[in-house]
Amino acid sequence: MGRVTRTDRDIAMKGGGYYSLATTGAKDVIDGGTPMVLEAIAAMDIPDDGHLFTMTDMGCADGGTSIGLIGKVLEEIRRRAPSRPIRMVYTDLPRNDFSQLFRVIHGQTDIRSYLEDIPDLYVYASATSFHKAIFPPGTLDFGFSATASHYISEKPGNISNHVHMVGAHGAEREAYEQQGRKDWEVMLTNRAVELVPGGRLAFFNFGIDEQGRYLGNTGGVSMFDTFNEIWAQLAEDGVITRDEYINTNFPQCYRTVEQFTAPLKDPANPVYRAGLRLKHVETRVVPCPFAKDFAGHGDSDRFAMDYIPTLRSWSESTFMTGLSADRPPDEQREIIDRFYDTYEERVRQAPQGHAMDYVHIYLICSKT
Repeated sequence: MGRVTRTDRDIAMKGGGYYSLATTGAKDVIDGGTPMVLEAIAAMDIPDDGHLFTMTDMGCADGGTSIGLIGKVLEEIRRRAPSRPIRMVYTDLPRNDFSQLFRVIHGQTDIRSYLEDIPDLYVYASATSFHKAIFPPGTLDFGFSATASHYISEKPGNISNHVHMVGAHGAEREAYEQQGRKDWEVMLTNRAVELVPGGRLAFFNFGIDEQGRYLGNTGGVSMFDTFNEIWAQLAEDGVITRDEYINTNFPQCYRTVEQFTAPLKDPANPVYRAGLRLKHVETRVVPCPFAKDFAGHGDSDRFAMDYIPTLRSWSESTFMTGLSADRPPDEQREIIDRFYDTYEERVRQAPQGHAMDYVHIYLICSKT
């Protein structure tokens, strides 16, 4: 019997500024989608009436990857509505490094912050999962989330032959897709209740595109298959137990465009009945920045050392959670280090084809 993994208890991005430093590709995704978000803002009626304007970044991590987009959006709100105070709320799970988030926002890192450039701005944080209600009804004007909503609220079961649902089959995959469908509808319904009429949501979601591509699987070496192969080999070698291998599953669901948009199109769906409507959807592949650099410099050692930290920044907590709680912390750390060292050596020895290309489904919706 596998352990139940609740996302809000067990999952966190690597803290201490590691996430933003390692995940430059995630920033590329957000920066590339900034014009789309500004277009969504331009389509909103934002009267200069002195009322509080509230924006949120859901699944913010340490705030470094989205800070450019957030700053531009807030600047535009301030330009259009000088009399309105602005409340910016960052949300993530309780284990998130909120201390690092506020260091970033208050300009105490080498990442430039918008905070001093926008008057009458108030920044807050909430450690509430986006699968739950975050704001009082009718108080949210604009919601944003990038590279986050693929996380499901809990792991619906173990996957016997893989660490991720993209490698699962039959009933095991169906369980993840059903959990993903349920959580996506709950997330959207909560936001619909919280949005003001005419409010907008912008989601940049990991997903499966029309060609079947997904994160780290765009024609070269599959990242999730590599994760699985190395973790399974550790089990075969006796470094971890078979139960630990089986208990290691990412609490994620990668959805297709059809799965993302279905609740926004079906008049019988609770999301549609709550007033949310699809305004725009498209898929994009954003190339892995480390693979792009490697194509120029050709140094496999440098590529391996640059590439593995971006994988580790978001995946480490999943592998750590899969290990038995009875193992001493030092032993757990040694196993995790061995896992990523093995992956790094694979990349060093045969770098061609390794890349964590980002496959995203960009979606804008509004509340009627």
